[in-house]
Amino acid sequence: MTSALATRPRSSALDRDIAVRLAETEYGRVVALLDDLGPQDWARPTDCPGWDVRAMAAHMLGMAEMSASIRESLRQVKAAEKRGGVFIDALTELQVAERTDMSPAGITARYAEVAPRAVKGRRRMPWFVRKQKMGQAQQINGRDETWTLGFLGDVIMTRDPWMHRVDISRAVGAPLVLTADHDGVLVDDVVREWAQRHGRPFTLHLTGPAGGTWGEGGPVLEFDAVEFCRALSGRGSAPLDTEVPF
Repeated sequence: MTSALATRPRSSALDRDIAVRLAETEYGRVVALLDDLGPQDWARPTDCPGWDVRAMAAHMLGMAEMSASIRESLRQVKAAEKRGGVFIDALTELQVAERTDMSPAGITARYAEVAPRAVKGRRRMPWFVRKQKMGQAQQINGRDETWTLGFLGDVIMTRDPWMHRVDISRAVGAPLVLTADHDGVLVDDVVREWAQRHGRPFTLHLTGPAGGTWGEGGPVLEFDAVEFCRALSGRGSAPLDTEVPF
């Protein structure tokens, strides 16, 4: 990675219309998954330590509500900063804690209500706001880096519910809905960022509906597409020792 790439705030590489479409589809798939959960499913442990399905869904709802309202986003950021410590940990803990009294049905209904407004809020973010830097540095691969609000809104706010949809599906044993026109596009963006981050030759074969082939030369790597993304997110050993944020 060059010095310029190391210091420049990370921005979204996705076409804006594609980013909005991915967000809308992902929110819809989360709603469908939550709606299909049985009463016993909400207490099942997930791959995120300390979180059962209910806690994970509460966090996901909190993130959707951030996207749906600038006022709510600022409120959550301020409250998380007051908690101190690592910002993202403080934020997710806040989101779970504030929804402790919500029933599973209430979380599902609220998510379905908020999702269209979250898409609308992300679509309406103007270009000059999207270019602004986030106030908090993010530590990725052992280094602090800055992100633009556009990267947060167009990329991370969709990768996050996508990965947690994977987590919940695994926790409850539910089929994971995957299609090339949605999950394949999301995975392609992840692969391209992973390649840029490590900057080394590779040949990557990903299997499954979201898979494909990337690169030429270097080590030949083959994974299931979902398992590849899980590894990059810290849920396994990251290929070429390079993580990607979700």
